[in-house]
Amino acid sequence: MGSSHRPLPLRGGATPIATRGADRYFELKSQIHRKLIGVLNLDRVSSIPKDRIRAEIGRVVERLLDEVRVPMTTAEQSKIVEEVLDEVLGLGPLETLLKEPTISDILVNRYNKVFIERNGKLSETTVRFKDDAHLLHIIEKIVSQVGRRIDEAQPIVDARLQDGSRVNAIIPPLALDGPCLSIRRFGRHVITQEEMLQFKTMTPGMLRFLAAIVQSKTTILISGGTGSGKTTMLNALSRFIPEEERIITIEDTAELQLQQRHVVKFETRPPNLNKEGGINQRQLLRTALRMRPDRIIVGECRGAEALDMLQAMNTGVEGSMSTVHANTPRDAFSRLETMVMMADLEIPTRVILQQLTSAIKMVVQVSRLQDGTRKIVSISEVLGVKDEKVHLQEIFMFDRVGVSDAGKVQGTFRAGGITPKIMERLRVGGIQLPQNIFEEVVSVNL
Repeated sequence: MGSSHRPLPLRGGATPIATRGADRYFELKSQIHRKLIGVLNLDRVSSIPKDRIRAEIGRVVERLLDEVRVPMTTAEQSKIVEEVLDEVLGLGPLETLLKEPTISDILVNRYNKVFIERNGKLSETTVRFKDDAHLLHIIEKIVSQVGRRIDEAQPIVDARLQDGSRVNAIIPPLALDGPCLSIRRFGRHVITQEEMLQFKTMTPGMLRFLAAIVQSKTTILISGGTGSGKTTMLNALSRFIPEEERIITIEDTAELQLQQRHVVKFETRPPNLNKEGGINQRQLLRTALRMRPDRIIVGECRGAEALDMLQAMNTGVEGSMSTVHANTPRDAFSRLETMVMMADLEIPTRVILQQLTSAIKMVVQVSRLQDGTRKIVSISEVLGVKDEKVHLQEIFMFDRVGVSDAGKVQGTFRAGGITPKIMERLRVGGIQLPQNIFEEVVSVNL
């Protein structure tokens, strides 16, 4: 900082800070934090431009550290300054993890047990909080930023960080070992076609087929388990939607990153403590239908909104897409059937299945394999209802054959050798695909 900058306003004088035994570092940091809050004139601080506030607070922390007179290297002093700044301006110990773009999940089991997921693999970190109270303070800071609260009356909260990451927190009495926090991060980078092929998520033939059915306004359901990459795949497939189409997205937590210009984004709102003011996906779907969409994309289908989504898909909004939690394409239809029943309209099962198969033409099954890689393990065409069961045929599939010495999953992408019935729709739409893509076999040996 240059000498022309005025120092932060202080109240009173600073006194030496004592440290204690094994918790010396945490105690020193927390006392510096408390002392900083005590000496700052918060009213004046709020008027300082944001581009100066971090450096100004850093100067105050360095002055307080000088008065501590605890033997400390320059690197140690810089580290504690940075961590105190994170406490004041950010999310404390989480800031280090949030700055690392390769981390996809941050899982805080307890104040002293923090795990991360990187490249599909979980590992424990050295990051920890001082105690349960420290962790609870950070959780409260997160939820307060989005106008929410967490306490004994409302011990579970879903929230979102400024970068779009999804946060779920649960505290005692429901969490027996202390506050628990999970953060699902969403990178700003939308995976490209080249990267999907490089990572062997699919074959070139599968990519060409998916691009063609998206362009032809085929309704697609993406199915998979937790963390299998459903939203990532939905983002990737959305790249093939023509630029001139009007798209409306509906999500519980905004995760989609569509690249088109003509996009309208809706997000649900939970009810307040009085159980009032909540807006669910079903209400947003009905609103979307009144706004002349060419396509509606539902981030994840979870409840009774499945009925409205089906009606939208069956009444002119073709080419819509959604995701659902399911382990197989057939399970996906079972889940959707259950969701439609949640609407409590006493619709016969046969009618529900007919509507489902009439609306959804293709199911893309994604999976996270044991080595952490994510792949499309099945692309299935929906043929209709037969003997009161959904009739599917696999166009492409991934057959796992084993695991290499390095722990990498080995297998083969192969086509089913069947020309899908959707080809006639593609032909009418002026989209041509070579017949040999339905006969290809590609081995994956990593």
